[in-house]
Amino acid sequence: MTVSPSEAPPPQGVPDGVRAQILATEHWSLLATRSMTWSEVMSRITIHLTVSSASLVVLALFAQASGFDTAFRVMAIGLAAAVLVMGTLTQIRVVNASIDDASTVLGMNRLRAAYLDLDPGIAPYLITSAHDDQKGLMLTYLMGWPRSTLSHVAGSTSIFLTVVNAIVAGTLGALVADAAGAASPAVAIIGVGCGLGYVAGQLVIGQRTFASPRQESRFPTPDVD
Repeated sequence: MTVSPSEAPPPQGVPDGVRAQILATEHWSLLATRSMTWSEVMSRITIHLTVSSASLVVLALFAQASGFDTAFRVMAIGLAAAVLVMGTLTQIRVVNASIDDASTVLGMNRLRAAYLDLDPGIAPYLITSAHDDQKGLMLTYLMGWPRSTLSHVAGSTSIFLTVVNAIVAGTLGALVADAAGAASPAVAIIGVGCGLGYVAGQLVIGQRTFASPRQESRFPTPDVD
């Protein structure tokens, strides 16, 4: 009877050197995936900010040619809407990349657990975690420094894009209100409200996204009394 590869018993007595080589290959694969992901994301952000800056230049040149009349308002509203759509799409990509990055870090934490199984004596030399739960994830992200999770989130690329997009959303709301003939105080209030509303909406979406259950932890951080 022929046994398929999927049904064949695992090889016995694999040397530790071979196991370490396999684990290292997977580790480098995850590192390469992480690097390529953030390289692509940074390119997307650069394109978005370049288009945003170019839009301001276009508006300045247009205002010099035609003044701040109806045509200028239409042009400003159109460009602001386009920049906001592009910024929102870029932010979605950043959020997805952040999720992928977290999964990659958890995978490397698991590999460190395997390294420790091969040689427990290397534990004092590791500054990142060997546990694949939420605590282990943040220990790896914070690299052992006593920083708060809040500072890590507040300084993240996603929050940066949220602020940029909120400014554009507030500007768009103010432009639309001004074009509709609203008074100056109302224009200011609507602009601020749109910006804050965008921030609030993105924070709610982000909280729900990252609060969802991750893959099951196989090497949880031990409780220390």
